[in-house]
Amino acid sequence: MIHISANRLWSRLMDMAAVGATVQGGVCRLALSDTDKKGRDLFVNWCREAGCSIRIDAMGNIFARMAGQNPHHPPILIGSHLDSQPTGGKFDGVYGVLAGLEVIETLRDQQIVPEIPIEIVSWTNEEGARFAPAMIGSGVHVGVFDLDYAYSRTDKSGLTLGAELQKIGYRGSKMFSGENYSAAFELHIEQGPILEKEQKTIGIVSGIQGIRWYDLIVKGKETHAGPTPMEYRADPVKDAIPLLQYIYSLADTYGPLAKVTVGYLDASPGVKNTVPGQLTISLDIRHPDASVLEAVDADLKRATENFFADRPTTATLQEIWYSPPVSFHPRCVEAVRQATNDLGLTSMEMFSGAGHDSAYIARIAPTAMIFVPCKDGLSHNEAEYAAPEHVAAGCDVLLHAVLRMIPSLT
Repeated sequence: MIHISANRLWSRLMDMAAVGATVQGGVCRLALSDTDKKGRDLFVNWCREAGCSIRIDAMGNIFARMAGQNPHHPPILIGSHLDSQPTGGKFDGVYGVLAGLEVIETLRDQQIVPEIPIEIVSWTNEEGARFAPAMIGSGVHVGVFDLDYAYSRTDKSGLTLGAELQKIGYRGSKMFSGENYSAAFELHIEQGPILEKEQKTIGIVSGIQGIRWYDLIVKGKETHAGPTPMEYRADPVKDAIPLLQYIYSLADTYGPLAKVTVGYLDASPGVKNTVPGQLTISLDIRHPDASVLEAVDADLKRATENFFADRPTTATLQEIWYSPPVSFHPRCVEAVRQATNDLGLTSMEMFSGAGHDSAYIARIAPTAMIFVPCKDGLSHNEAEYAAPEHVAAGCDVLLHAVLRMIPSLT
């Protein structure tokens, strides 16, 4: 049985981690920043050295292809993303991209020319940390968003995605949407504690839970904090507290799989001695059942209206993004399962708690994901860490799952 080069994969992960490295040991490669460009350039150079042809689409998605014996056959797609959170880790996303390159390098080392092409992809702006919504590069590719909408997204400084893509030199001339794929695989750290707690090496991912993002905007009236008695204030922060308590209680009402997160609160104008005129709150609601997400959505809308019916403040709930629950293709999931068994690795079946580009790619191609543990379940964190032996094991599973999907080798 062939294996990937654990040392080569790890070395490349560490080399990429040096691009945008932070003092605390993490990385900051925000989408379409100068550091993102450096990471992209490094990846493209490695792919060219491996004999891959390179294409870049109008969203800056990078495709690197090993032609195969039948270059016109729909390829197997492997990939993830290179962008990071502002205080991100060394493995989130980039592991899945460089593992795809390692699969191609291993086949080349073994002088195996696959029957069909294998293509690596690095999707633009998966994180959504700079430009919301998340997963917009893969979303445009499959038709969830149009190109004009994507280009018009702005960061906190008002810079647009389209202009920043042009600035770093990764704005291609057209999209490659409509292309067929034989299968698609994404390898990723789990980003949670389950595999580590259960002492399993491989997560066989059968799907991704649904995600809804909202902005809850509570409006009051700015006034001086000193002279204005509490009973005369229209204070959006004070009035939002009972609603937030109710929103968090929805995790219990719809538990145990429901998740509620408040990730961002912005009181405006943000002055110590002024009662805010507006409070903006981000909400992230997740569940693997679409009907439950619909019920939570109805509860949120009803509560937003009822909680402010007799208050001096007003509130609106704006849905920013909805990614429905996804079930992965049984044949691809089985390929991962069989590869794991063949390699003698411990494993468990699981759902992804985080959103991934595979949620969109599953709309156009048979898709599956592979997870490996991360220390203490930490991700989106500079302390994010995956053990070298787990990194290698996950890539071995990816390699053999891909080989199982190649017609001449099945």
